[in-house]
Amino acid sequence: MLGLNTRRGNVTDGENGLCALPGRQQEARAAISEALAYAAATGTSAVHVMAGRADGPAAHDTFLENLSFAAENATPYGITILIEPLNRHDAPGYFLRTTGQASAIIEDLSLPNVRLMFDCYHVGRTEGDVTSRLRALLPIIGHIQFAAIPDRGPPDHGELDYPELFREIAALGWTRPLGAEYRPMGDTGASLGWMRGALSGDAT
Repeated sequence: MLGLNTRRGNVTDGENGLCALPGRQQEARAAISEALAYAAATGTSAVHVMAGRADGPAAHDTFLENLSFAAENATPYGITILIEPLNRHDAPGYFLRTTGQASAIIEDLSLPNVRLMFDCYHVGRTEGDVTSRLRALLPIIGHIQFAAIPDRGPPDHGELDYPELFREIAALGWTRPLGAEYRPMGDTGASLGWMRGALSGDAT
């Protein structure tokens, strides 16, 4: 297990996280404590604290307070807290929208175990120029994951040249796992052919 998410809340009502929602701090912190307990029990190294649909200064302050709580409680277990910007097409109204916003939050908190989850798919859909953003943000990245842009399928097609990006990631010195967070188009096993080229360094 590389990581897990905090609870999204009431999915039926469209909730997509609780930790930036003013007035929901008790629920948010219960969700954080639950995720940390699961992570500690399973040897999971990271927890993604989901912000939820919110906006404005109160949401910002709430998110920072809950992230501080998460970081403090994760420290005894050696668990990393991750935050992930989600694109407006898949997650309209989500509080954390851009890597710039996430970077500013991480800088403001200045906590060593709060890091950026760099999702190439979300960054590509929102900001573009994925490679340049990854290079610039590498010092604060805690996890990298990917999917084809724009359909979120396997990384063997789409707008981003993943074989080239994988080579760039390796050249930057990244040695930790990458997360294949894509939607298979059919059987999962049949969708893994892209790995042959990625693992061999072959761009075809």
